[in-house]
Amino acid sequence: MVSANQTASVTEFVLLGFSAYPNLEKTFFVLILLMYVAILLGNGVLILVTVSNSHLHTPMYFFLGNLSFLDICYTTSSVPLILDSFLTPRKTICFSACAVQMFLSFAMGATECALLSLMAFDRYVAICNPLRYPVVMSKAAYVPMAAGSWVAGSTASMVQTSLAMRLPFCGDNIINHFTCEILAVLKLACADISVNVISMGVTNVIFLGVPVLFISFSYVFIVAVILRIPSAEGRKKAFSTCSAHLTVVIVFYGTILFMYGKPKSKDPLGEDKEDLADKLISLFYGVVTPMLNPIIYSLRNKDVKAAVRNLVFQKRFAF
Repeated sequence: MVSANQTASVTEFVLLGFSAYPNLEKTFFVLILLMYVAILLGNGVLILVTVSNSHLHTPMYFFLGNLSFLDICYTTSSVPLILDSFLTPRKTICFSACAVQMFLSFAMGATECALLSLMAFDRYVAICNPLRYPVVMSKAAYVPMAAGSWVAGSTASMVQTSLAMRLPFCGDNIINHFTCEILAVLKLACADISVNVISMGVTNVIFLGVPVLFISFSYVFIVAVILRIPSAEGRKKAFSTCSAHLTVVIVFYGTILFMYGKPKSKDPLGEDKEDLADKLISLFYGVVTPMLNPIIYSLRNKDVKAAVRNLVFQKRFAF
């Protein structure tokens, strides 16, 4: 058994990040900083227009506002730490800060999975059962739905973070990642992590597997209904109401599946290249995807584009 003194000896973790590629750090610092500013501005504008424009006070845009706020929270929980690591020679994070960062990133990721499912359900009801839409997606229904997704994501994250932080860390404290990613932290534990692995598996089924199936079946019914619309203009209009959400789902889940589902190289000479590729994919998931969400909804949604134009016009008129 590991003694208490050994367990308490690990008071901080070292984040490797791009330490092995110092020439890339300054370049990525500038790129990620610009992307982070774009995330704050783009998602901030989306939140502003969905709150201020009465025409956007609908379930779909309420969920979109939640998604934008979530993207800001998710990136803010990790990007400042990543930027700091690019400038600091010794890239360390204390045990408690690591736990907080792990909780926030996991909670935001799980909540986003739930929110995307709710948005798919909203599109399903709007297209497949339009007459019942005002009843099914009333304010008394969609507000608790969104709140439930936040509670569920936070609860799952609390469980996983608590299980991870209770493990003894008595040896290596070097995390081969930019942040305290839970799987990277579990690899450092000097105890049996079978409970953590099982718990993570169950959580992944609930927050990844079930939402993917739910969204897939929702769009099967949506596409079936759209194809039965007689006019081409009607089909185009119906599909345009869900194309932005479908694009976001493909980018979000596609990145996750590629990141965790791709086969590992068995060639020792290719491990360094694979490690770099994994980190770049992780950066894409953590920074590029939240930056793309407001762009996708702005470009593919006439209501959002009109609301943004009105907001800009009002600001110019005010000055």
